[in-house]
Amino acid sequence: MPEAVDPDGPRGFPEPDEGITDPSALLTAFLDYERDAILRKFAGLTEAEMRRSLLPSGWSPLGLLKHLAHVERRWLQWGFAGERLADPWADADPEGGWAVTEAETSAEVRAFFGETCRRSRRIVADSDLQQLARSGGRFNPPDPHPTLNWILLHLLQEYARHAGHLDVVRELIDGRVGE
Repeated sequence: MPEAVDPDGPRGFPEPDEGITDPSALLTAFLDYERDAILRKFAGLTEAEMRRSLLPSGWSPLGLLKHLAHVERRWLQWGFAGERLADPWADADPEGGWAVTEAETSAEVRAFFGETCRRSRRIVADSDLQQLARSGGRFNPPDPHPTLNWILLHLLQEYARHAGHLDVVRELIDGRVGE
């Protein structure tokens, strides 16, 4: 995988002195930082290292990246925007872990992740934090419909949790920590 990170440019940690006071801008800045942190952990890994699982659960780093792209789709496209998705659970592997086929290259998974993140950013930019998820996708009456604010906080914790998982796997692969 190339050394470059997010196709829209790397994002540093949002510091207090940057003056970000708008809650939407703050949430998206932290989410973009976490997206970029995930991609940084792939720098220098070979294709084989990205595909190999070191854990009993069976997931690989590349599977985790694909999973996070699907998480974005499920929560923002299907969930919040109410868009129809052919297979919202396409990353689920019945054998455990997250599904990545032999035919899928790391470049393709990364491109899918990048395009999904760009689509998510557009959805968020066109919406208000207090707006409720639309019906028709993941949420339908009488299900409660979360706000965009709730969804973004959920995504932020999902990314942070998986970044920690990837930290451990990266350390097991080559000893690198905290990238």
